[in-house]
Amino acid sequence: MTLRPLLSLALLTAAPAAYAQALTPAETTQIDSLVTETLARTGAPSASVAIVRGSQIVFAKAYGKQSETMKAANADAPYQIASVSKQFTAAALLLLENEGKLSLDDKVSKYIPDITGGDTIALRQLLNHTSGLQDYWPQDYSFKAMATPVTPQGIVDRWAKKPLDFAPGAQWQYSNTGYVVAGMIVEKVSSESLLSYLDRKIFKPLGIKAIDQDLAVGPGYPQGYGRNALGPVRVATPAAHGWLFAAGELSMSARDLAKWNVARLNRAILPPEDWAAQETAVRLTDGSTNGYGLGVSTGNSNGRRYIEHSGEAVGFLSENIVFPDEKAAVTVLVNTWSGDAYQEIAQRIIKTVLPPPPADAADSAAMKKVRTIFDQLRDGTLDRGLLTEDADFYFTPVVLADFKASLAPLGKISDFTQMGKSRLRGGFVNRNFRVTFADRAVGISTYAEPGDGGRIEQFLVAQVQK
Repeated sequence: MTLRPLLSLALLTAAPAAYAQALTPAETTQIDSLVTETLARTGAPSASVAIVRGSQIVFAKAYGKQSETMKAANADAPYQIASVSKQFTAAALLLLENEGKLSLDDKVSKYIPDITGGDTIALRQLLNHTSGLQDYWPQDYSFKAMATPVTPQGIVDRWAKKPLDFAPGAQWQYSNTGYVVAGMIVEKVSSESLLSYLDRKIFKPLGIKAIDQDLAVGPGYPQGYGRNALGPVRVATPAAHGWLFAAGELSMSARDLAKWNVARLNRAILPPEDWAAQETAVRLTDGSTNGYGLGVSTGNSNGRRYIEHSGEAVGFLSENIVFPDEKAAVTVLVNTWSGDAYQEIAQRIIKTVLPPPPADAADSAAMKKVRTIFDQLRDGTLDRGLLTEDADFYFTPVVLADFKASLAPLGKISDFTQMGKSRLRGGFVNRNFRVTFADRAVGISTYAEPGDGGRIEQFLVAQVQK
């Protein structure tokens, strides 16, 4: 998955134009303190952090509990980076284009048959999320089918043969499905597995050790965790094999991901024009853009350019931000998919702010429904008529008990606010909210069917910074 919607990316507000190479002892102490404090307060078991400054890796360290069996945090342990992997899939297609084996302007049907609109979807539209293919995993939890192994073709058969959500190029909608198709094309054209191609062309030349996240389990590997609302931290049950593939299949350490960030800053491995293509925001047919390029988000905050992507796998969250003009980057990987520890750690390293936009009438109506469900969950009740089949499946007796036990004691609500804009994903409307109490705040991440009477597909609660 990706672009964890609970909180928005925030960016540096002020900094010198050039950085010293090494961290000072005071900076190192401050980073140690803020990571340790954030883990303790949020309940996130561990974090792996890497910092690039002056196009060099100047810091790489792991903190906390990486699994039930690992006795000490290991900075070289591979975390599941999930959708941060998308930029590598995009790079693979760019490299194949350089080899003359395909063009990003080719249509999907040239390589993969029987995909809806395949004769109108260009390969680059798979990479910039404008294909119109419906996302197969918009939820921030494991839905029912994820208990069973799947193949890329299985995902394509179920989701890529539905009617398109829009004409290719007309809208932007995050689509893991599009990246699965892109990965299949890489394998067909290169005649090798996606991971093998990336290893040969990118990872080995950069000294990166990357493995399939489905295999990054067991002794010696970080274990994923989660929470139901503000309940106890529990070991997360991994999804069955195959559910991320080219949309997010990679596991690596923060240090190794930082090596890729250095390559981006130095324009190494890929030709400079390919880096530029990846970082060029897509324009829709109406001329608008949201800043997304080929597997990365781009933007400018307070005069500072950034290239960014986040990721979410079962039990893991990741944030990777590159500041090209400052020759700097920050990578934060955590082994929980609950809360905002990964973003807060990045924010406290970078010091960022991003104000929320005002809500419209539809958002106001949605907020009333969300508030109703939130109040029900605090009381231990739930009108299941407001839920889709998947959301009904999610709210087991254990989940309901965790929600009530952790939310009921929070007391009087002082503020209930939507964070950011609503957006379409996977056939649902995503909205996120912040609920403030006297001594803490929580975030609510929701997906709902479109329309006034749309049922709730996702309703997740996690602690956020007050």
